[in-house]
Amino acid sequence: MRHDNRLSRMLHILVHMARHGGPVTSERIAAMLGTNPVVVRRTLSGLRDAGYVRSEKGHGGGWVITCDLEQVTLLDIYKAVGQPSLFAIGNEHSNPDCMIEQVVNLAVDDALREAASVLVERFRTISLGELNRLFDERRAAGHDGSIS
Repeated sequence: MRHDNRLSRMLHILVHMARHGGPVTSERIAAMLGTNPVVVRRTLSGLRDAGYVRSEKGHGGGWVITCDLEQVTLLDIYKAVGQPSLFAIGNEHSNPDCMIEQVVNLAVDDALREAASVLVERFRTISLGELNRLFDERRAAGHDGSIS
């Protein structure tokens, strides 16, 4: 089963961009993520449309973060990347007239709605600035991990 990792990838890149302090090319971002620069540009275009990044053309150009890290939340970025499905599980719809299937689907739908609500609310409380600070804390504590 394939997971949609656009949110975590873009959060990763945004913190890198904030720490870099200058333009970062699509090629460099693609190398960090192990993907194609076209995929990077397509995904970053949603963040550009939301006003979180901009692209600078020409020599020395690239993507630049334009938002206040303290004001932008994980929820904001989740919305900007297209609100991908939060869960990989879902309901069976092979026999919609079956009352057992209907009851199961209702129970699963209710649980998924409740879980999604909790997760979205948590996303609302975490800023990009907090991610940046958490990185600094982990680095200062000597956690082994590269900036890639």
